[in-house]
Amino acid sequence: MIVSVHSFRGGTGKSNTTANTAALLALGGKRVGVVDTDIQSPGIHVLFGLDEDDMSFALNDYLWGKCDIQEATYDVSPAQIESGGRIFLIPSSLKAGEIARILRDGYDVGILNDGFQSLIKNNQLDYLLIDTHPGLNEETLLSIAISDVLIVVLRPDQQDYQGTSVTVEVARRLDVPNMMLVINKVPQDFDFQEVRTYVEKIYNCDVAAVLPHSDEMMTLGSAGIFVMRYPDHSISQSLKQVTANLLV
Repeated sequence: MIVSVHSFRGGTGKSNTTANTAALLALGGKRVGVVDTDIQSPGIHVLFGLDEDDMSFALNDYLWGKCDIQEATYDVSPAQIESGGRIFLIPSSLKAGEIARILRDGYDVGILNDGFQSLIKNNQLDYLLIDTHPGLNEETLLSIAISDVLIVVLRPDQQDYQGTSVTVEVARRLDVPNMMLVINKVPQDFDFQEVRTYVEKIYNCDVAAVLPHSDEMMTLGSAGIFVMRYPDHSISQSLKQVTANLLV
């Protein structure tokens, strides 16, 4: 199953949602691939504790023909994962020169799709999670178009609401089979059920989870996988529901 995790704007917690969903799937014994296609502002590797100095190759190198997709793949499975579950990460480069090259020259998005298919086959993946670039560009549209499920992450914010409308409309035009919304960083004094009802009504789409703003998440500061550090937290319990929806 190919799952794209997307947000129209940055700062929604998209990468955290991707990483934690991958971890929960792997804890359930699934083999999971994670690709950071946010090439212009990469960072999900930090959540998995992968240091840039330990990356021989990144997604950028594959896209420019410098390596095979497997050479840019790293097993980042946390020690707590047993029962055959694994997480394989394909990070994007943090090197300023390589980011600048992407912005200047671009790349053939068809090669990206070929890499996805090779990754699934070579690693016998049950799930491929694609952490997309915010907004809508060519690689994001490709990721959405080939996905079995699209998870759209948004905050209870008027700009997020407007941008999400665009994403939802595009996804429907691309005939994405399944789509779900995750509302993140909701202030504790909001009525969560009211927020859920409002969002489901304006988009005519299921809300898989409503996640509260969390001091623990802020304190963790991307230095690990939240569901591993705080398995009993309300955020972790809600993310388990997102994962359960993918298992249906």
